[in-house]
Amino acid sequence: MPAHRLRRLVLAAALASGPAAALPPPAALPGFKVVEIAGDGSLPVFDNAVSAFDARLVADGAGAPAGTRRLSANPRSGADEAGPATVAQIVRAVASMKPVAGQGCLVFATSHGVRQAGLYLSLRNEVLTPGALDRALVQGCGGAPTAVIVSSCFSGSFARAPMTRANRVILTAARPDRTSFGCQAGRVYTVYDKCLLGALDHERGWMQAYASIRACVAAEERREDVTPSEPQAWFGAGEASVPWPSRPGG
Repeated sequence: MPAHRLRRLVLAAALASGPAAALPPPAALPGFKVVEIAGDGSLPVFDNAVSAFDARLVADGAGAPAGTRRLSANPRSGADEAGPATVAQIVRAVASMKPVAGQGCLVFATSHGVRQAGLYLSLRNEVLTPGALDRALVQGCGGAPTAVIVSSCFSGSFARAPMTRANRVILTAARPDRTSFGCQAGRVYTVYDKCLLGALDHERGWMQAYASIRACVAAEERREDVTPSEPQAWFGAGEASVPWPSRPGG
């Protein structure tokens, strides 16, 4: 049976089994080393999403100032600690994560996407490829539990080899050949990022979050009458060891 069909069956079984078993309180979950990336500065939606994502991690105790690196393409993002979102800086930040025993790695990147290439970075007109991110993760995280969220058009390429390693969970906003939506002036978040943030507030695990995000995105796309983006995911064999940044009391 193809791997993608097997993962769908696993996800369906998990959803059909009823409410998830109670998880330990957030304080008992392993912490993350975190890299957050807003790759395009032409619209505020990307920095808005990173700010909201970061606020949830701080509230959850999943992130910590010493363990979080934020990168932005907008020098006026409002995050004084943000560095420039370039390929070199992203690779350096990810490669230096080095979680200690009991910690994991978490990367959240949101921007435009380039078909058959990767994540667009506007500062130097660059593209972060899945191969470059994979190499940085191998160097910075090794076999530690790792979660990667890539929100952009065509981002499904990040849920394919070489990124698909056993210790990783990967969520992406679209199929490799589909656009995602919401990169317009006047929006607070892209469609996918809005649904992702809602899942962080209400879900209790990666598979449940993936199902929730897909349903949320599909509903919004039906309202807007656009071609479905079909968010993608990869759940490695070690998925259960990847900590979930659940909200306190959530």
